[in-house]
Amino acid sequence: MQAVLRFPEISPEIFAISLFGMEFALRWYALAYIAGILIAWRLAIAAVRRPQLWPGDAAPMTAQQVEDLLTWIILGVILGGRLGFVLFYQPAYYLANPAEILMVWQGGMAFHGGLLGVVAAAWIYAARHGIGRLQMADLVAHTVPPGLLLGRLANFINAELWGRPSDLPWAVIFPGAAAQDCPDVVGLCARHPSQLYEAALEGVLLGALVLWLVWRRGALKRPGMVTGVFLAGYGLARFIVEFFRQPDAQFVSLGNPQGLAWQINGYGLTMGQALSLPMIALGLWLILRARRAAA
Repeated sequence: MQAVLRFPEISPEIFAISLFGMEFALRWYALAYIAGILIAWRLAIAAVRRPQLWPGDAAPMTAQQVEDLLTWIILGVILGGRLGFVLFYQPAYYLANPAEILMVWQGGMAFHGGLLGVVAAAWIYAARHGIGRLQMADLVAHTVPPGLLLGRLANFINAELWGRPSDLPWAVIFPGAAAQDCPDVVGLCARHPSQLYEAALEGVLLGALVLWLVWRRGALKRPGMVTGVFLAGYGLARFIVEFFRQPDAQFVSLGNPQGLAWQINGYGLTMGQALSLPMIALGLWLILRARRAAA
């Protein structure tokens, strides 16, 4: 086997304490959520305090409204992410075990579901307070990439959502029986660190592009532009990474080793790719719409 990388010995738990016979732990994944939300909050506050960034030099929301919206978005992320995982990835299991649907502490969140939850929460909040929906969408969209970066790094630390088997020099030997269950591989199985691919594309590259558009190119003055770039950028990044990411176990079989959720004659899409195509299409439409409106 060619030179590959050993998985670093990093505990998924930052620290754990025992109180009254129960153990409480702070995990990297929880910290990523908390830090991502705090960064998003500060970015949104900074944007609404710069009225010159917005159409007519008037921000669509106040700083207080941003803080109120944050509660709605947190609920949207949690409920949407969980229900998305249930509906998109394991509907049969949760139909048979409905009591486990809200057991988020057992794991299982879907980004596409979380996105729909955020959209629904922001849409309702905007309608209740008479705020332009596209401007609110732009405000929220430009704050998301830092959270994606931290979340994917936490996925790597947790040794989850790893990639397909690989012998590239930067392939990683992830621990655990599932990660080592690689057909046709003799000895230790190394895999693409697909979490880091996503962190780089969705967090660093997309985040830098969106922030540059907002703070240097005046993109918020064209409602829908930032949202369109985010949706198309995330969808494209996820579509690409799916070629290297190990598909969910329920989609893999002897007749479908690639884990394609939709296929014809052996060619098709993974579930992640199928869910990303509508994002790309909607994002491109919003970009074109914003450009026409500004012309």
